Amino acid sequence: MPSKWLVQELLQFQQNTAITYQEQNFSYRDLYEKIRAIQNEVILDIEEGDVVAIVGDYSFNIIALLLALYENNNIIVPIASKVKSEIEDRLNESLSIFKINGDTLEVVKIQNKNKNLMIDTFKKSHHSGLVLFSSGSTGVPKAMIQDLDNLIDTYKGKRKKSMSMLVFLMFDHIGGLNTVFNALSIGATQILLDSREPEYICSLIPKYNIRILPSSPTFLNLMLISGAHRKFNLKSLRMVTYGTESMPKSLLNKLKSVFPKVKFLQTFGTSETGIASTSSQSSSSLYMKIDDPNLKYKIVNSELWLKSKTQILGYLNASMENFTDDGWFKTGDIVETIGDDYIKIVGRGNDVINVGGEKVMPAEVESVVMEISTILDCTCYGQENSITGQSVAIDVVLDQEISVIEVKKIIRKHCLNKLDRYKIPAKVRIVNNVNFSNRFKKIRKKS
Repeated sequence: MPSKWLVQELLQFQQNTAITYQEQNFSYRDLYEKIRAIQNEVILDIEEGDVVAIVGDYSFNIIALLLALYENNNIIVPIASKVKSEIEDRLNESLSIFKINGDTLEVVKIQNKNKNLMIDTFKKSHHSGLVLFSSGSTGVPKAMIQDLDNLIDTYKGKRKKSMSMLVFLMFDHIGGLNTVFNALSIGATQILLDSREPEYICSLIPKYNIRILPSSPTFLNLMLISGAHRKFNLKSLRMVTYGTESMPKSLLNKLKSVFPKVKFLQTFGTSETGIASTSSQSSSSLYMKIDDPNLKYKIVNSELWLKSKTQILGYLNASMENFTDDGWFKTGDIVETIGDDYIKIVGRGNDVINVGGEKVMPAEVESVVMEISTILDCTCYGQENSITGQSVAIDVVLDQEISVIEVKKIIRKHCLNKLDRYKIPAKVRIVNNVNFSNRFKKIRKKS
């Protein structure tokens, strides 16, 4: 079997550490040999074009298995969930015919008789494929299929760099895969995580001299709330990247105050179109510029539309209604613009609260409310209202015991000169913590 460029590239780094997992270092030579062992001992009965699910989160075995199946031109389905029913749903929706346990490398044949014209057509390309699932909170997640060879080829020719990189996002997330492919292409060391708790993450930064911390606003706020950043020496940090959801301006201001010498960079991407190259206007600004030769964008009625060389071929279980006939992907992200092509993500279109015809973006309300010193975190959402259709509600996490009535007064007083009256929360609820997904992204209630 001829080597694909990314696997062959591993040989030039030889004894450099490719992966650190559970206190053990694995060299690039170790990784290359593990790939060959898997091809010769584990996936011999798996044919080119077969749909293969890998169940588990990042480990040395999983990364080697991913690359072995990539070379075997398989359609790969990463499943990081530990919930049995969710795993079964993803196996069915992706039409997987093999399931491999990422830890034990045990192969199980699945009696999946469903046929899909898209998969049959894709097999003829003699390329590897990737199936990821949307993270929508309602309905069946969409199974999107992508040309994996095409995606990996965008990492070709990157400048080699010796550094350690935390793989923060999960195995079934385009952002996590972006970190893995980027690290392999430049010869960096990937630090795989046993936990995504703030204190554990912070402990790894001085231990491995981490310079770049990939994260989300929700995670960064949890880190501040926990005080984990004060327990460890984080002076090696040069950059914090954040994405997956809107960053409250008040939170970014707090982060810049705590880490004045660290550069903050907003990242952006979708599973449908891939991760885009971006640059922030400044570390303290929420405006960013999308500057990527593989991607074009335009704004239609305040919604960001994308078209990229790495976008998906389609959905296995849904229509392409969020794509235009000429290939533009309607992201659902609402944006604002300023000069020099800078844009700001202000929220998701499906999160908009409609108060008597007036539109409210939850992220704007959250940013203002989080300026209040007694409020550690909050989640804003719409609630049904018989007069206005919806009203603004907010869940708050406090750093001290205060009654709901008092908190509501504090919030209203603070917001009066900062928000239009219809944006001020009409209902306030005190909670112990906000709900967020395993991707450290806030989960908003739907009325």
